[in-house]
Amino acid sequence: MHNAPRAAQRFPTASTFKILNTLIALEEGIIAGPDALIPWDGRLHDMPNWNRDHTLASAFAASCVWCYQNLARQIGAERYRSHLARAGYGELAEPFDPVAFWLDGSLTISALEQVAFLRRVILRTLPYRDASDEGLRRVMLAETTEQHRLFAKTGWAARATPPIGWYVGYVETPEDTWIFALNMDTRDAADLPLRLDLVRAGLQAKGIIEPPEAEP
Repeated sequence: MHNAPRAAQRFPTASTFKILNTLIALEEGIIAGPDALIPWDGRLHDMPNWNRDHTLASAFAASCVWCYQNLARQIGAERYRSHLARAGYGELAEPFDPVAFWLDGSLTISALEQVAFLRRVILRTLPYRDASDEGLRRVMLAETTEQHRLFAKTGWAARATPPIGWYVGYVETPEDTWIFALNMDTRDAADLPLRLDLVRAGLQAKGIIEPPEAEP
């Protein structure tokens, strides 16, 4: 652990909430699975990769806000309250906007709470069906090598002061499973690659993942 007081401090969840949000949408039958289609309505967004149809898996990878807001409208406030309580996930301020609460700072969580939540995801002690757990696992898989598999989600609370960057997830190796949760102050979007770089450097320093091979 680095900076224990900060690890216990809650920050806006931003798109890291898409981990639990995916479980909720699958569990409630709002979307059938990772390959199910979320049709684009033709509205243009600042992120070019959002301006197309998405599957649940591609929406998660692209951190597509409108895709998850589409799902959120169908889930609704009451079901969100219930799922957040059941999962013991962070702290939700009332009242909240059911299509923006993970973006506007209403839902906050600490790095330690992220780790505790991810441990429950891995051990499957959350109250969700196996099919929902498997769907999330497929969606979260970000990297596969001969030595490890990385399951992860980025987040950027751009409306916070200062903006907060997140990278949370876990690494499976033949020996064990390792959970990580990083948050950091950011100055602007140019700092965002540091989220992945810092986590990867930490995992390499701990010997959890292999450093890249040097160029010949």
